Amino acid sequence: MRGRVQGVFFRDTVRRRAESAGVAGWVRNRPDGAVESVFEGEPGAVEGLVEFCRRGPSRAEVASVEVHEEQPEGLSGFEVR
Repeated sequence: MRGRVQGVFFRDTVRRRAESAGVAGWVRNRPDGAVESVFEGEPGAVEGLVEFCRRGPSRAEVASVEVHEEQPEGLSGFEVR
């Protein structure tokens, strides 16, 4: 995610939503100011998180979201890195 996405509780909000939806993975701030995440779970739950990331929490201003599908890694739990 790019835009004003750091310093607005983006990562913690994604973590809480992922845990609530039963989605595994992680989210982290990148040095270039973007936020990067990996989601694994039921397709509908993952798509719901991606859609949330397009809006972000109330103080975020999301300019763009890039989505890449990859083979599942067998992750468990969700962490903020």
